Amino acid sequence: MTDATDAQLAAQYEAFPYPKRDPRDEAKRLIVGSPGHLMEVDHWVFGARRPVTQPLNALTAGGGTGDATIMLATQMARAGRPGRVTWLDRSAASLRIAQERAAVRKLDNIDWEQRSLLDLPTAGLGPFDYIDCCGVLHHLPDPVAGLRALVSVLAPGGGIGLMVYAPHGRTGVYMLQDALRRLAPPEESPAARLDVARRVMRHLPETAWIRLNRSFDDHLNGGDAGLYDLLLNPRDRAYTVPQLATLLESTGLRPACWVEPLRYDPTPLLPDPKLRARLDGLDATGRAALAEALAGNMAVHIVYCVRAEDPHVAADPYAPDAVPVTREMPGTHLADAIQPDGTLTMNFDGLRLPVPLPPLAAPILRLVDGTRSLGEIAAALAQRGTGAEAFDRAWRATYPRLEAINRLLLAPPRSG
Repeated sequence: MTDATDAQLAAQYEAFPYPKRDPRDEAKRLIVGSPGHLMEVDHWVFGARRPVTQPLNALTAGGGTGDATIMLATQMARAGRPGRVTWLDRSAASLRIAQERAAVRKLDNIDWEQRSLLDLPTAGLGPFDYIDCCGVLHHLPDPVAGLRALVSVLAPGGGIGLMVYAPHGRTGVYMLQDALRRLAPPEESPAARLDVARRVMRHLPETAWIRLNRSFDDHLNGGDAGLYDLLLNPRDRAYTVPQLATLLESTGLRPACWVEPLRYDPTPLLPDPKLRARLDGLDATGRAALAEALAGNMAVHIVYCVRAEDPHVAADPYAPDAVPVTREMPGTHLADAIQPDGTLTMNFDGLRLPVPLPPLAAPILRLVDGTRSLGEIAAALAQRGTGAEAFDRAWRATYPRLEAINRLLLAPPRSG
């Protein structure tokens, strides 16, 4: 399933592997994000019920220069988690960079497949417990066919992490893409088109909407690959929440989590009680669509999804044996970030949302280390004079609010 545009896209990623990465940087830092973060996969896809001893067979479909593959493979290796990650992409240039990055980290849990994700139904690969497809579907000739190809190799009870572009937060991008199609037609060589784009950016009118948009920075900090992918990509489709929900439904999937959940909740954006009352008539997709339209700053949508017919039973966050874990920030740091008024302020691409927390939230978070169970945390605070009922009330006010910002999750069981 290819066309002339698809050939242009293939040429782009050979000329400008995306995203721009230098393997030497692997000695300095690990790039982390969503989807594909191991803690998120454990929590949002498997409901913190899949034992860590059970091997995880993962696929990064459209692996590019390796961000998702390197992140997940590194996290699995550091945690001693069994399983493998399969990198899959058409680009030979991207493959070389991704393999060099893996070599710097001495990762031996990655398999390499240079092919299209559209080959998956007949490739003999999988099944995969988790499939990561970040920034790919919106470039395909037929996104539905692409997603169906992924579903065809999804293991029973598994899940998929997707990222697609969203229209409102990309205001200015499509205007400039249109201008560049006129000045530098896609039929020209990637190098010639890039030269035109650079010249246009040097003389961009001060009224151009892309100058005002701070929801992305590929054109500023992404090098040639970032500039080309943002403004010269020959096929680039954005999805609103309802459009993405329809895409998922057409392939038998349903959302397990929109990341971050609070961003897709319109309640904080509507302090007027009469307006909030009108939310009662909206379903989950309608509420998420309203939040998207009100905020206006979502440049991408990240969603973890599972088969619609699969029961999604999550671990009980209020059970004594539940083990809370903070994502990418120690519990002590999260506690320190709570302001004197008891709120934790989140900044979602310029949208500041306060998260109210009870007074006991900070003492609780200081004990969250990814190994202590909820019962052990409660016992430690009981020795300091916190009663069981007070702890329970505080935890029930703390956990869902921090889960909604993807900062406090549950660790999976250590044995099956």
